[in-house]
Amino acid sequence: MNIQGIITAIAIVGGVGLIIGIFLSVFSNVFKVETDEREEKVTSALPGNNCGGCGFPGCSGLAAAIVKGEAPVNGCPVGGKKVADEVAAIMGVDAGESRRMTAFVKCNGTCDKTKENYEYYGVKDCRMAASTPGKGRKSCSFGCLGYGNCVKACAFDAIHIINGIAVVDREKCTSCGKCIAACPKGLIELIPYEAKYAVSCNSKDKGPDVMKSCDVGCIGCSICVKNCPKQAVSVTDMLAHIDQDICVGCSLCAQKCPRKIIQKI
Repeated sequence: MNIQGIITAIAIVGGVGLIIGIFLSVFSNVFKVETDEREEKVTSALPGNNCGGCGFPGCSGLAAAIVKGEAPVNGCPVGGKKVADEVAAIMGVDAGESRRMTAFVKCNGTCDKTKENYEYYGVKDCRMAASTPGKGRKSCSFGCLGYGNCVKACAFDAIHIINGIAVVDREKCTSCGKCIAACPKGLIELIPYEAKYAVSCNSKDKGPDVMKSCDVGCIGCSICVKNCPKQAVSVTDMLAHIDQDICVGCSLCAQKCPRKIIQKI
């Protein structure tokens, strides 16, 4: 065994390691990214669901945006007022008003109220079914397909398929928006938790066509508009819509609707 060779090899390896260590140390200092300590505190205050409902890539993404002033301190739809107040305290600002929202499915076309054009034997997936003729087996091309893409997307067990349509549990809903993104029909919207009435239809078909396909579809008759004392109801593209910022929950629109598509929530 050549002792001199071993010593030389050890010296070379040790020297290379020392050089690499020095290089990495200098490199890390030169390219070091300064992090605001508030960012870590805000991240800890957020729920940690990483649902993306705030519009940013997870809670850490929202925290970074809040610290940079690119997002409001009450930007987390899951945490609500409690989290908003905690984040505001970290940032040294006022949280402002935080309005609780909830998802609402604009369809009441259950299995007994709608008609079907054909039997669908494909993959039980809403996006797949929506690509078939008529955008699904149901006569109404705007209605809920009932295969539960929204259910799979919800991390809070707040939405379920009941009698062929999606139904939201308002108490569990955190308004993260995942179900909205998952629905290929654009059937789900966010409305204030305190809302009293909402239009449970999404059809833009003309009245006669709606009546042929669904027993509870909006026909755009505007009776609800004429009977609203606050002008909170409007009809656009043959579909009624309630402005929740104006609605006082008097129920006149629901009482007068001949199709009973305005639901008490």
